[in-house]
Amino acid sequence: MIKTVIFDMDGVIVDTEPVHYYAYHKQFAELNIDVTDEVYASFTGFSTRNTFQRLKETFVIEQEVEDLIQRKRTIFNDAFDTKEDLYLLDGVEDLIKDLFANGMQLILASSASKVTIERVFTRFNLHQYFTDIVSGEDFPQSKPNPAIFLHAASLSKAPKEECIIIEDSTNGVKAAKGAGIYCVGYNSEHSKMQDLSDADIVINHFDELNFEKIEKIQSIIR
Repeated sequence: MIKTVIFDMDGVIVDTEPVHYYAYHKQFAELNIDVTDEVYASFTGFSTRNTFQRLKETFVIEQEVEDLIQRKRTIFNDAFDTKEDLYLLDGVEDLIKDLFANGMQLILASSASKVTIERVFTRFNLHQYFTDIVSGEDFPQSKPNPAIFLHAASLSKAPKEECIIIEDSTNGVKAAKGAGIYCVGYNSEHSKMQDLSDADIVINHFDELNFEKIEKIQSIIR
């Protein structure tokens, strides 16, 4: 039976994507580079560092990656702090509280920076439910590399065969399966152009999950 649920954050717990989109595209305009929506979608699940490393391979950008990261975070943080219409995704808070109340261990494994995670968790009072938080900024490679999920599973009180991952992106699902962990693909309306076909199951709303259903999942590595 499942003992630990590993959550992605952006597109699963909260939709910060419009804020990221605004921040990135404001910076793209400053850099005078044209990043199509298709190319931008391919970065879903990437850390900010890996995104700019990839952009520097494609475009002529003089600034160093660290300077680009800091500029993007400044734009993002300013926008995040002034954005009033930012909410947890429909049904996820009830699911988190249900799992927590029934003794399920919850771990966050997000490509977001520690600063962004802290902002979200503080704003929505989520620290109380999660035993561990893992940020993608601590890993050289972003999803679909499975390192972040392997590390998250190592923090579980149970073996990884008794863990599941909830993900909304192509790269996140690939990372979960690369780690050999059962993956629930969340078909989020906020995550565009994502392929969840490799997930073990796909849901369209969090009311399709609860403690009893998750606990009984047979986490068989395919």
